[in-house]
Order: sequence, then structure tokens, then C-alpha cells
Amino acid sequence: MAQTPKRRILITSALPYINGIKHLGNLAGSMLPADVFARFQRLRGHDVLYICATDEHGTPAELAAQQAGMDVRAYCDQQHDIQRAAGAGFDLSYDWFGRSSSPQNARLTQHFANALEARGLIEERISKQVYSHDDGRFLPDRYVEGTCPHCDYDKARGDQCDQCGRLLDPVDLKNPYSAVSGGTQIEIRDTAHLFLRQSELQDTLRDWVEGATDWPPLARSIALKWLDEGLRDRAITRDLHWGVPVIGPDGTPRPGFENKVFYVWFDAPIEYIAATEEWAEATGSDWQSWWRRDKGADDVEYVEFMGKDNVAFHTVSFPVTLLGSGEPWKTVDRLKAFNWVTWYGGKFSTSHRRGVFMDQALELLPSDYWRWYLMANAPEGSDAAFTWEGFQAAINSDLANVLGNFVNRITKYTASKFDGALPAEGTPGEDEAWIETEIRTRLSQLTAHYEAMEFRKAAAETRAIWAAGNEYLTRAAPWVKFKTDRAAAAVGVRTGLNLVALFARIAQPLIPATAARLLDALQIPDADRSWPDPDRFEGLDLLPEGHPISPPPVLFMKLEDATVADWSDQFGGAPAD
Repeated sequence: MAQTPKRRILITSALPYINGIKHLGNLAGSMLPADVFARFQRLRGHDVLYICATDEHGTPAELAAQQAGMDVRAYCDQQHDIQRAAGAGFDLSYDWFGRSSSPQNARLTQHFANALEARGLIEERISKQVYSHDDGRFLPDRYVEGTCPHCDYDKARGDQCDQCGRLLDPVDLKNPYSAVSGGTQIEIRDTAHLFLRQSELQDTLRDWVEGATDWPPLARSIALKWLDEGLRDRAITRDLHWGVPVIGPDGTPRPGFENKVFYVWFDAPIEYIAATEEWAEATGSDWQSWWRRDKGADDVEYVEFMGKDNVAFHTVSFPVTLLGSGEPWKTVDRLKAFNWVTWYGGKFSTSHRRGVFMDQALELLPSDYWRWYLMANAPEGSDAAFTWEGFQAAINSDLANVLGNFVNRITKYTASKFDGALPAEGTPGEDEAWIETEIRTRLSQLTAHYEAMEFRKAAAETRAIWAAGNEYLTRAAPWVKFKTDRAAAAVGVRTGLNLVALFARIAQPLIPATAARLLDALQIPDADRSWPDPDRFEGLDLLPEGHPISPPPVLFMKLEDATVADWSDQFGGAPAD
């Protein structure tokens, strides 16, 4: 049978902002599913490049550094290391975790701005911007708050209202105030900025969006909503010091813009390309073959992962930059957008420290506990609520009972009755035929779910395969047959051990550390740890006869009521008012 053609798959997840460690909702909405998908495709033998980075520019970084009493560059250096360590703690398999403050991103951002201007899509305009006398500085849009002019929500941000979803201009807010100091001494001042003429690309972008056949309804609806409302020209510079300098085509600072930088929304997505260049320089690879269609990127499948609040930037703003440049850049093919993970009906909040954050989670339990729960309850069709009760139930049922108990029973029984080696005797019968048919069918469904990036379904199908293995052991009952028919018992044990090997291989995308421990206990070499191809699945004969087996330690501890009650007291349940 012909081998599956090798694909080139570029994966990016929305850049975590540099200001503070990310919470579990951030993790579940972009970085973790991107990692699961990358792991699955690597196991299939495809050429995968998974890129992420910290988003480091803008006022929040400046303010956080000021609050910490640090230089902003030193602050970002520190926070990048912290976020990279948190990603490593969750086994996020980035090929490169870059930084938007890199020289590569500065050069590319300046290149795109100049390319857009050369095509008449950049225009210098005098705009009105909010100046706060209490803070002594211009305020970015989202640092101005007030009452929405459309729905009267009294905590609308200057760029968007969270209640009605309308895009806003801070000068339109009623009763504006500084979100930094709370001061109301607000003045609207004239200031010169560069504007990206997005309105000129309205038809081009609509044609591109409508031609995107592999976007989920959530992403498509958000993009079309923006287009239906009409694309607005947007400023791509700001009156700040920390950011990418505004450099003209001649390589010198643009006159009048010496104290301005590019707006973070403009330079951040360009970091996907820049981080790939960072990776290429570090590894001696070719970054252009992943991003330039004239350099070989036509065969690349580009897949983006993000929360729903980032969809507009990835379906409108970034594509406008790429398409508007007139250069042959690779644009996204598949876009996976997630809803939110909620905390007892309210939002996780970085600023209010509400919910569990990545560093805190790893202090409580190893990463696989969290990875399983977050993907088994991925916020795909709607928001998904995190509760301690739901977390406990999923861990105890799915991981401790269905998987862990199965592995514990069959490996320990092998050690005690068959000298810790795969038995050879006995002939398979009806029970073995049933489980092989069940596995073949479910493995095909599981593979299809991963290809469709349906992570809840993939986790459910993984559990269903584990559960089928438990049903098989109940049917085969090798511990009962051993008393009268050792050969019949040997068939059950041999099949059960092969199921452990299969269970470990299909668990690798979701719970990689546990899967690795299982595969190590079974002494399975790296070359034999690939994804079991459903089109070539010929039966449960993954392990050779006489293969040594070492029972692993308990895979997952059950979460006791008292422990969960302590965590609930520590982190809270009901959201803050």
C-alpha cells in the first residue's frame, strides 16, 4: 500500500502578551491545541514547523516595567524567560519561541510598512488621540475606558466594547477616563500618524475570506461581520518609545516620527514570519520556503490557532498587510478559533488574577492532568466552564480509572504470572476479533477528528478506545482462565499488552509525558512510536513474542475531595463581582 504523502505544515498560535504569566484559558485557546495538532502531524511523519513568540511591544509592557522598577527591555527579557519556562512545563513543542522585539521583526515590520506605502496604502494623517494629564502621556485605545456610545456599557474600552462587540474609537466614548490612573483629566489632542488604508482592500479581502474553505463558522462569521460593517483605515503608529522605530525606505527615521513607533497590532502578527527567520538563523534552515510562495511555500499548509478575540486581527488586519504588500507571501489556509474557558461562569482575568495560571497549575499537578482536561473540554462550539468538580471527575474517571487502571492491571499481572514477558501461546478467538474490529473503526474516526482539528471529539474517541480495551479485558478475563487454561489466558494478556502499546501511541498528542513513560516501560524504540495508520492497521501485534514488560508506576493519582476543596478555597469558585 502506498505511503501517505509527506506534507509541510506551518503552525502558529496567537502570541501570548509579555505582561504576566498566562492563565489556563489562554493556554486552552491557542498554544495547547496548536501543540496537540503539531504532535499529531509529526507522529504521522509530516514536516511540521510550530512557531510562537512573546508579544512584547505597547503600553502594557512599558507600564508593567515601570511598576516593577525595571528597564522595559530587561523586563521583557525576564518575562520571556518565564513564559518560555511555563511552555516547557506544559510540554509545548514549539520549534521556536521567539520575541516580537527581535531585530528580525523590526526589519520585517519596517519592510511591510514601506511596501504598503509604495502601493499607496499608507497615508500620513492628523488624528485625534487621547492625552491624559494625570498620566502625562498619550493613551493607547484600550487604556481609555468609558461609556459605549452604542449600548451604554460603562466599562467599554477605547478600541472595542466587550458588551456589544462594536469597534470603537476612544474619542467616541462618553465620560472617558484613564484605565491606568483612573484620572478624568482627558484631552483630545491632534497628532500625526501613519494610517493603513484598509478600506482600499475591502473587495480583495472579501474575495479572500469567501474563498477560504477550511475555516470554522466562528472565524468566518467574525471576519464577514467586520467586512459587512466596512473596513476602516487604522493608524499603525503610536506616540510611544518602546516598539519598532518608524524607518523610511532610505533606512533613516521618518521625519516627524522620531518619537513614534509602530502600533503593536501591526507588528505583532509579522512576528510569525520574523520568528521563523529567528528559527532559521539558529538552525541553519531556510525560512523563506515556509513563507514566500516564490521560494517554495506554495506547498505549505498554514494553520493558525487563536481565541475568538484574536480572530479579527488574523482574518482582517494581518491579511491586509500581506495581501496589500503586493508580494507573494503565504496566507493562512486553515484557521482554528476557540471560544473562552470560563471560571465558574465568569472570565479568567490576568489583571485581576482570577482563575488558575500556568505556573500555579504546574505547582499543583503535572502538565498531563491539565492538558487532558482542557482538550477534553475544549471551548470549540461554545464557551467551556472550568470547575474543580468537573476537573476532578474527568481526571478520576478518564485518566485514573479508564487508562491508569487498565495499564496497572495488565502489566502487573504479566509480571506476576508470565515472568514479565509477552506470552506466545494460545490462539486468538472471538473476543480478539471483536476488539480488533473496534480498534480499526475507532482509530479511523480518531485520525479524522485530529485532521479536522476537533479536539473534544479526539479526546472522547481516545477515551472510547481505552474503554473498549477495558471491555475486552472483562470479556477475555485472563485471570479467570489462567486457573484452567494458561494458553487462553496468555491470549488475553498478549492482546492486553498490545492494547497498552496502542493506547500509549494514541495518547502522545494529548498526554505526551505519560505516553512516553508507558512506551519506555514497554521498551518500545523511538522508531516504533509513530501514529498507528488506520489504513494499514493489521491487528494487535505491535509487540514481539517474549518482549520484556516493566510495570510502570501509578500513572495518575485520584483527586480526593479534600484536596479539591483545598484548591477551591485557595483559588476561589464564584467569579469576583
